[in-house]
Amino acid sequence: MRGSPRWTLRTIPELTGRVVVVTGANSGIGYVTARELARRGAHVVLACRDLERGQAALIRMRGEVPGAHLELRRVDLSSLTSIREFAAGWDRGRLDLLVNNAGVAMVPHALTADGFESQFGINHLGTFALTGLLLPHLLAAPDPRVVTVSSEGQRFARFDLGNLNAERSYRTAFAYVQSKRANLYFAMELQRRADAAGLKLRSMVVAPGLTRTNVLTGGANSGRGRLYAALTRLLVRVAFRPAPEGAKTSLYAATMPDLPGGSYIVPDGLLQLRGEPTRRTRERAIRDTDTAARLWQVSERLTGVTYALSAAIATRLP
Repeated sequence: MRGSPRWTLRTIPELTGRVVVVTGANSGIGYVTARELARRGAHVVLACRDLERGQAALIRMRGEVPGAHLELRRVDLSSLTSIREFAAGWDRGRLDLLVNNAGVAMVPHALTADGFESQFGINHLGTFALTGLLLPHLLAAPDPRVVTVSSEGQRFARFDLGNLNAERSYRTAFAYVQSKRANLYFAMELQRRADAAGLKLRSMVVAPGLTRTNVLTGGANSGRGRLYAALTRLLVRVAFRPAPEGAKTSLYAATMPDLPGGSYIVPDGLLQLRGEPTRRTRERAIRDTDTAARLWQVSERLTGVTYALSAAIATRLP
């Protein structure tokens, strides 16, 4: 199913009454995703690690979308304690859409608050834990969706279940693409488990293509020196496309009415680097159910978050 070249942000349907969480919504793809969902009437929670940057984004977004229903809440995906606090503090009843956008890329070796290698810990384990803890609120919605942002780089991962946490060695690029492959495995396994339980939950995964964000220069990458920063900013400006283009796959996956659960949405251009949203089905990792199931078991053990995927918990919350 190819995305239509006429699909634009204006194609997003009316979302009034929907409750949405977007992680990493203070900049880049996350900011655009949150803004456009709010523009169509959704109540959007900007889930950000840095409240100061999140507040600046909130003010800016309110200026761009007057009357938008927005709020800011803190969650740090590098801390299971922070994730649990965010989920425990959820007081809006049902959750219609969770966009797992936040992540880090190509960072020097570091550990999360819980001792996990940072790219695996934030990009995958943080996402896994947050989704699982918010699951009862998702299942209380009539048509819940989870959209997880992976990367076109996941195609180059040599996934090693024995080195998920850099137990043997750390290579920055290897760890990054492996964490993004884990995102894809997670999204697909979540859909399989929801289907087996007879639940309406739809889990999607997307690759944004080459997109101008601060993920390569901000956060843990901000200390890499002036030369790195200058060269990276030049590369991003020349070769990468604007954030609204990169956000299209997330918004497409989040809002297209008839999109089936388990869809992998990517740009339709060369090497999935740019283009319009399209559903990709010829991806070996999508069908690798064994690795996905084993990763799920490891993730439950490491995070302590067990998914209660049963129709019995899908009772409606106010």
